[in-house]
Amino acid sequence: MPKPERQKELARRRHRKIKLKKLRVKYTAAGNAEEKDAIFAKARRISPFVPRETFDEPHVPVSA
Repeated sequence: MPKPERQKELARRRHRKIKLKKLRVKYTAAGNAEEKDAIFAKARRISPFVPRETFDEPHVPVSA
């Protein structure tokens, strides 16, 4: 029965990736620091290890 759990995990990863991509677009379009802080706080709730220094750069996955 591990297969359904794996599928759920993959779906969560895909959804997280899409959501972070949308937040990155909003972050670059944000006008002031308060808006950027609010958007980055949402990103941290979704993915706690996302670094602020590289958040506005396009996401490049690291291959193992």
